[in-house]
Amino acid sequence: MNFKNKILESAKRTIELESKSIYNLLNYLDDDFVKAVECIYNSNGKVVITGIGKSAAIANKIVSSMNSTGTNAAFMHSREAIHGDIGIIKPNDSIIYISKSGNSDEISSLLPYLKKLKVKIIAITGNKDSYLSKFSDFVINTYVEKEACQNNLAPTSSTAAQLAIGDAITICLSELNNFNSNDFAKFHPGGSIGKRLTLDIGHIAIKNEKPQVKKDSLFKDILIEISKKRLGATIVLDKNKVIGIITDGDIRRTIENKKNIFNVRAENMMTREPVMIYEDLLATKAIDIMKKKKINHLLIKNKNEGYIGIVHILDIIKEGIN
Repeated sequence: MNFKNKILESAKRTIELESKSIYNLLNYLDDDFVKAVECIYNSNGKVVITGIGKSAAIANKIVSSMNSTGTNAAFMHSREAIHGDIGIIKPNDSIIYISKSGNSDEISSLLPYLKKLKVKIIAITGNKDSYLSKFSDFVINTYVEKEACQNNLAPTSSTAAQLAIGDAITICLSELNNFNSNDFAKFHPGGSIGKRLTLDIGHIAIKNEKPQVKKDSLFKDILIEISKKRLGATIVLDKNKVIGIITDGDIRRTIENKKNIFNVRAENMMTREPVMIYEDLLATKAIDIMKKKKINHLLIKNKNEGYIGIVHILDIIKEGIN
């Protein structure tokens, strides 16, 4: 077997084993899963998710997902918990304890203290007969037949299963809380997702210059204005009212069709009734308009119908929106 085939075979085997492990979780979803979700949903406190090793990494990811979808969650490392971090837990909180074996030293050390706090404990474990399972209020089974590791040792299939269950709990809670795209935008102000949900076209327009010429401006002046403002277009004004737009395409067509181009005025080469939108329109909506109408420029106006700038389609794409 050559090196390339060995790599591809290993990758395919890994994905196949992990996907089977996740799919088998459908057989383990039972009343305990439902009661665990209801417990968290009906609680007035937060969800504290704990684990150690690779399970701790999974716990951190689930915490992040919950916080971004409307469920208050916090991470607590199992080892650090018995050295003071257990103070994060409050009376109305729920605990999710993630462990493949459910029998680690940290579990036997921490569980008695968790029980004294009289908080509900939800186990996510691959061993329903473990110490963790026996001392938890609800047990969600994440048993896997085989790790994707060739030695059946490194947590791979098991952590994939843990993460899938964590995502399932997260989405159940999100839907129960009627978490919508507007809520999502509040928690994701940065990055491409946040921009798609919150960035309006006016915030892009104000970064650009405002190219403009009068209706009787000559070809030379129009060319200078478009080159100077570097947007590939300029608006045409008549007594401070926008009556048209001249783009690079209009310039080329004029050169092709006119013999004496330097006597051509703006009103004779402009595109009339250009598309003009309000500044509070989302950039995602704006780029949809541009694609539908097959144009590269949009004129932006404020609520008083005043011209505030031009946006090129590349301005929007640079923001990570396409």
